[in-house]
Amino acid sequence: MTPTDTTAGSGVYEVPEELRDFRDLVRRLAQEQIAPRAAEIDEKGEYPWDVRELLASHDILGLPFPSEYGGTGTGTLMQQIAVEEIAKACASSALILMVQELGTLPIQLFGSDELKERLLPKCASGEWSPAFALSEPEAGSDPAAMRTTAVEDGDEWVLNGSKNWITNSTIADFYVVFAVTDRENRRITAFVVEKDRPGFSIANLEHKLGIKGSPTGSPVFEDVRVPESNVIGEVGRGLSVALGTLERTRLGAAAQAVGIAQGATDYAVQYAKERVAFGKPIIDLQGIQFKLADMATRTAAARELLYTACAKIDRGDPDKAQYSSMAKLFASDTAMDVTVEGVQVLGGYGYVKEYPLERMMRDAKITQIYEGTNEIQRVVIARSLSR
Repeated sequence: MTPTDTTAGSGVYEVPEELRDFRDLVRRLAQEQIAPRAAEIDEKGEYPWDVRELLASHDILGLPFPSEYGGTGTGTLMQQIAVEEIAKACASSALILMVQELGTLPIQLFGSDELKERLLPKCASGEWSPAFALSEPEAGSDPAAMRTTAVEDGDEWVLNGSKNWITNSTIADFYVVFAVTDRENRRITAFVVEKDRPGFSIANLEHKLGIKGSPTGSPVFEDVRVPESNVIGEVGRGLSVALGTLERTRLGAAAQAVGIAQGATDYAVQYAKERVAFGKPIIDLQGIQFKLADMATRTAAARELLYTACAKIDRGDPDKAQYSSMAKLFASDTAMDVTVEGVQVLGGYGYVKEYPLERMMRDAKITQIYEGTNEIQRVVIARSLSR
């Protein structure tokens, strides 16, 4: 089975030849070394350290970083192409690369030179992995309801509170944590909190529907002290740090969704060629043909929107946030619809763990929720239209 080609046309975006070579490398690694591990990663629910080492050893974890900090310096489009290729094989493994961007982009965009030099090279090499801690039990889509606080004490800040739904919990070497520093004016600030700070702990890990190979947990801060140098950006401007980050990293969720949808389509097509019913392969039955046609069309459309949005981010186009939200919204809805249809194509086999479609369907659901729910994306898009 040959995966669908993702080379780009001219005009709106363009993938240079050297990046296509990198894409082909990622595709080969994903299909040959990650895909055979995907079912086991899901079944055991264990973080795939071997996959992380594989990605680090081939400079794939350097994709989110500029060359001056040891990264590839190849931009957002190449980053998300790689996420897509990995997600075709294993959505949990794709999150390793996604969070490498999510947890470091606040530092890249808003951090001091000292923070960048201290943290980014170790992440670019894959030695360290970060986490992004914004959501709380009562503050998911509404960061203004945040309860975690940070109080200044001399040249240090003291953090108290807890977070929820944090990817890479127990794995990350440091956490980008958002805390209220001015309750009266609803001002929050972003901080780097290293995993070995006294008072820091992980309360629990979630038992999830999908992406089981990526731990999701609840960091807790009990009088955790961090130095002034660990502040990211300006005090009281943490919301800008969060929104500026998510504007770009929501494309990771879109790329993951496109990869899941493509993986499901590829598998369903191959199965339909081999499965015989009524004396012929079911791909010759019009009912199945129409499902596969819709799956392939929606996935291709999602990819085009994703790549366009990535190019706009790389160019700094004024409508980049709108397109980022549209790509995340459309791609994640597509992944959910395509995987549900893929399960239907396989029939009873689609419902059992011996075949990958049920895992893909479970993994697809989270892409509609994290990095900003699809309801929030619709709000962002609508507001951009009214300006």
